[in-house]
Amino acid sequence: MNDQTVKSARRVFEIFEAFATARRGLALKDIMNVLGYPASSASNILKSMVALGVLDYDRETHIYMPTLRMPDLVSWIEPTRFADGALLRAMQHLHAVTDETVCLGTQSDLYAQYVHSIQTKLPAPFRQMPLTVRPLTRCGLGWLLLSVASNERIEHIVRRVNYDVADKSERVRLPELMARIGQVRADGYVFSRHTVVVGGGMIGMLVPAAMGERRLAISVHGPVDRLEAKQELILSELRAVMASAAEGAAATVH
Repeated sequence: MNDQTVKSARRVFEIFEAFATARRGLALKDIMNVLGYPASSASNILKSMVALGVLDYDRETHIYMPTLRMPDLVSWIEPTRFADGALLRAMQHLHAVTDETVCLGTQSDLYAQYVHSIQTKLPAPFRQMPLTVRPLTRCGLGWLLLSVASNERIEHIVRRVNYDVADKSERVRLPELMARIGQVRADGYVFSRHTVVVGGGMIGMLVPAAMGERRLAISVHGPVDRLEAKQELILSELRAVMASAAEGAAATVH
């Protein structure tokens, strides 16, 4: 897959994220302003999305709007992946109790991916968006997901991730990563500080899963100082959520 193909696919998702953030129709100039695309590129992608039936275009107002085709295509995911909405309700509860950003994450090949988030209204050093992906070896969510993998599997993943990194200074050393993962295994949760953004952090736990299910994690994100002040509250609420999820997973198995 060439870089141009990846770039085009990324832009399609970024456009959908722009609509999700705005929660209204957007004009070509809105897409250009929000995402910084050149006029020709933005126009071509939007026209292609209209031709595919995933966007509507109003010729009088020059406004683009997502169609119902996309929700129809993915409506089956929530009940199968998110336990009939129970995890999403748990995320809403965590958000209400902590006032911080709450994210649902999973693994996508060599990457840790956030697939859903509820944003804080408090000041934050970063804005965590759904579909954000980072190498498993270089973020708190990744360390959490790798904590249930075998050491041999982790070593294999490190080799693959490092192979794709052009800048040698960004390659991860296996002993350092294993020390981080060992801490996660001992604690039963991850507390990542200043890992991706200076001043930002996350506290997360794995969601118990029935055998063969894709692993998910719920995490609370915010400034490190606020997370440290709320650490016991966040961990208490996460443990309660995971205990409930474990009961659901056991019921599914039986």
